[in-house]
Amino acid sequence: MNIRTVLRVIRSHASKDGDGVKISRVHGFNDSKFSPFLMIDELKSDNPDDYVGGFPPHPHRGIETLTYMLKGHFQHKDHMGNVGELSSGGAQWMSAGKGVIHSEMPIMNDGELHGFQIWINLPAAKKMNPAQYHDFQAPEINEYGTENNLLRVISGSATEDTAEVVGPLQSTGVETFIADWRASAGETRKLAVPSDYQMNMYVYKGTIDIANQLVNQGHMVQLSAGDLLELTASEDAGALILSGLPIDEPVVHYGPFVMNSMDEINQAVRDYQNGVLTD
Repeated sequence: MNIRTVLRVIRSHASKDGDGVKISRVHGFNDSKFSPFLMIDELKSDNPDDYVGGFPPHPHRGIETLTYMLKGHFQHKDHMGNVGELSSGGAQWMSAGKGVIHSEMPIMNDGELHGFQIWINLPAAKKMNPAQYHDFQAPEINEYGTENNLLRVISGSATEDTAEVVGPLQSTGVETFIADWRASAGETRKLAVPSDYQMNMYVYKGTIDIANQLVNQGHMVQLSAGDLLELTASEDAGALILSGLPIDEPVVHYGPFVMNSMDEINQAVRDYQNGVLTD
């Protein structure tokens, strides 16, 4: 089998979003190697002032969002009447489709907040589908291994040895495999993900050896094509594995909207201004 190797390492950068929420961000809206993913934001704080304003009501069109909390709570409300509150270890998936208006509020647990929001692109054929929402509390996230070498699978499936590892989220707009790997120093993991999936990883703790290249906390890596992912924790470590079928279409991004042309962006803005974005 061909082992996936590191093509590029990208350092996250400090930013703000919503009502002044401090985040670390990696984005690749026009990076074909990032597809089908568009952006990952890491929220990590022990200071409520960093996020107290949250994310007031705002629109989206043309994307999916996946929110995953390691520590803390995350409240969601949307125009469809969905109200959800994640606890530590849970995930929320939302497909904005043709339009959604929602608000989000991160909340500490035991003085800590640590989570992620991932933007996933939608293919043109699905960008104007009806919006959808589903949350998965911590017990619904499938876990494989032990505390010292734990794989929590959120979306899709992969193969480990001859066994399938599978997540509860199976309805994403494109096929994805998204998982959280946590391991003590010296622990290893080998995963076979379909070779036509592109793969990125975000290291949120410690240092991980990926095909003999060390990747440190706060960095995203783009991986080569291949059949097999081999990981070794050089120290106590954690990483998000983000893989999926790339979308070979133009990407035009404007604020909360991601479409295929500027005309479609302009239409989304007009629809929002005229109060018909979600109709």
